[in-house]
Formats: sequence, structure tokens, C-alpha cells
Amino acid sequence: MSNDKLKQQALKAAPNKWLVFCVLTFTGGVAFKLMSMKDMFYVPMQEFMGLSHTQIGTAISVYGIVQTIGLVAGLYVCDRFSKKYMISLSLIGVSLCGVYLSTFPTYYGFLATFAVMAILCEVTYWPVLLKAVRLNGSEDDQGRMFGFLEMGRGIIDVIVASSAVAIFGAMGENAGALRAGILFLSGVTFLSGVLAFIFVPNDEIEESVDRNKAAFDGMIEAVKSLEIWAVSLNGFTVYCIYCGLTYFIPFLNEIYGLPAVMVGMYGIINQYGLKMIGGPLGGILSDKVHKSATKHIRAGFVVAAIAMTAFILIPHETIGASGNYILGMTLTLGFGAIIFTMRAVFFAPMDEVKVPAHITGAAMSLGCLVIYLPNTFAYVLYGSMLDKYPGITGYKIVFGMMVGFAVVGFFVSSWLLKIIKRKKAEEVKA
Repeated sequence: MSNDKLKQQALKAAPNKWLVFCVLTFTGGVAFKLMSMKDMFYVPMQEFMGLSHTQIGTAISVYGIVQTIGLVAGLYVCDRFSKKYMISLSLIGVSLCGVYLSTFPTYYGFLATFAVMAILCEVTYWPVLLKAVRLNGSEDDQGRMFGFLEMGRGIIDVIVASSAVAIFGAMGENAGALRAGILFLSGVTFLSGVLAFIFVPNDEIEESVDRNKAAFDGMIEAVKSLEIWAVSLNGFTVYCIYCGLTYFIPFLNEIYGLPAVMVGMYGIINQYGLKMIGGPLGGILSDKVHKSATKHIRAGFVVAAIAMTAFILIPHETIGASGNYILGMTLTLGFGAIIFTMRAVFFAPMDEVKVPAHITGAAMSLGCLVIYLPNTFAYVLYGSMLDKYPGITGYKIVFGMMVGFAVVGFFVSSWLLKIIKRKKAEEVKA
């Protein structure tokens, strides 16, 4: 079946596509709030849940390991079952995990919960959402489609996360306040699951198609595709750098003396607010300026490597001692904005390499498996460096690693561009 026919089928299944897009965007803005509550409550988690840098990093790594294993099954599952039920039930399951986290379980219970959320968020939810978004747009607006998805998620991120932090502050910044903040996130996630169940349509599959065979064949086709692997490795290097953005939060607290409440607000802006800027900006730069998401990402690697190298050379301890944390916040947010313009569009090259629409679910699952693989090692690697080398030394090591990933990413993007050029030449000959 052709890409155009499948896209027309998707639109037919969702007559009010923009309403569905808004609902999907809303779910995307809340689905990961509980697994990423470190961005809002990093310091309170250490204080009231008794977690160290390494323990928090290990939980994220467990999440990443389960995600990686689960996405192998996702290659088959995402094109086998209806997105309506996969999205809604996944979100409701995540909300129940949040209720359990609010009880401040033992560390092993904490790890187990992150393992469950990895399946629900990354295997049965996220690739299906990406599939729906890709089929919702044309070849010429993939960058903007994914960019505006990120912008919308960023808006929801800021509203929801700010509300959680506000609840934490209003209730006295104690253990009970942290529990209330987690329960709030759980409630909003449950609501998003209900909305998805109401508004997201079922997939329409031709009666003559054997779903099991079609899903299996699509999985094999995706795994054999060099183009999909190249797109995935390109996103992998972006995500390695993205993981490092989390450590700007304790960096500003320890080196610049940023107050605890402001640390929470900074975390929201750093991880969520920048989506509102980086998302649409990355999409517009990809579609209108560079005319290619891959070219935009390659340019971003160059800028990121130069910017972070300069950042490492700044005398942070001297500046931090003067209490000028505004400078530190400005510089780190500026760097984060660069990365978010790249992160917003690292799935868009799936159209540049002409991935067939009928294997979109499998392609997105494989892409997620590779792109988010840093979850299995990056956080624990960065966190262990900070525990092993306290103070500014540890942070400079982490930032240096981010520069290294940017250099590697430049070469991966260049390779991907050669593949895209070859694909276009083959189309012309055909």
C-alpha cells in the first residue's frame, strides 16, 4: 500500500485531525512528567526520598534498559494494535505508578516503578504517538509538524510542571508537599488518558490484511533498513547531549548557589520551557532555512561543540561566589535551546529517507530504541562522575563528554546526508 493511501486512510479515520492533534500533544506534554520528576524535584527527591546522584541516575538507567528491551517487542506491537487503546491505557497505567511513588517506596520499589513506566511510556505510548504525528503531515512539513508537537508539549510541560512546583512551595516544601506534587502529576496523567480514549480514533485496517503477518513483515523490513538505522544513530548522538542538560540543575545549585525554589523553576524552563522555543524554531529552520532536518542537526552539532567548549573555560567558581547566578542560568539555557532545536526534529529525517508509511510504527520503534538508548548509560555515567569528582571538576568532565558527543554527531549527520543524497539520485533515475 502506498504512503499517500495510508496517510489518506489515517485522515479519514480522524475527520477532525487538528482536535486529535491537540489531544495527542496534550498527552505528550504530561506522559513523561512522573518519570522525569527529577527535573522539578531533584533536590527534594534527595532530601525526602533519600536518593543520591548515582541512585537517581541508576533509576533512569533501569528505565532505559527496560525501554531498550521493550522496544524490540514494540517493533511488532506498534503496528499491530489500535493507537486509541495503546495510548489511553498506557497513560492510565502511568498515573497509577505515580500514586505508588507518592508513598515514597523503598529504593527497589522506586526502581521497579521506573521499569514499569518504561514499558508504558516508551514502548506502548511514544512510538505510537510519533506514528500518528508522522502520518498526519505531508513530506514538506515534517519538520514543522514535529516542531509544533514539541512546542505544544512544551506549553503543557510548563503549565503542569509549574503547577506541581507551586503546590510543593505552597504546602511548605516538605515531604508532604512533595507527595502532593507527585499526586497532582498522577491526576493530570490520568485525565490525559481519558481524553485520549474519548477523542483518538481507532486505526482502520483493511479486512483483507492479516494484522499479525503485516506487523511482522513491517518489523523485518524496518530492521533491514540502513536508512532507518542512520536516522536513529543521528538522533542517538543528539540525545546523549540532551541527557547532560539535566545536570545544569544541580550545577547551578552547587556552584552558583541558586535557591531551592528557583532550582525547581529553572528545571521546568530548562527541560520544558525550551521546547516552546526550540520546537517551532527547529522545525522552521529545518523546513525553511536548511531545507532539511538532517542539515539543521549537523549545523547544531557544530554550534553546540563550540558553545560548550567556551562554557567549560569560564571561571564558574569565581562568578558563582559573587552570587551572579543569572549569568549561569542564561548561558545554560542558551545552550539548552540549541539542543532542543535539534531534538525537536530528530525523527523528521524518516521522511527524508523515504520510510514507507506502512512500516511507520516499526520504524519509529526502532528509532526510539536507538535514539533513547543513552537512557541506559548516560545518566548513571554523568551522575557517577559528579559523585566521584565533587564540585566543578565533575561538571567539567560531564560538559567535556557532551562536546565529544557533538563531534561524533557531526560525522554521523554527514553520513546520513550522503544516504539522503543517494536516495534522491535513485529517485531521479527511476
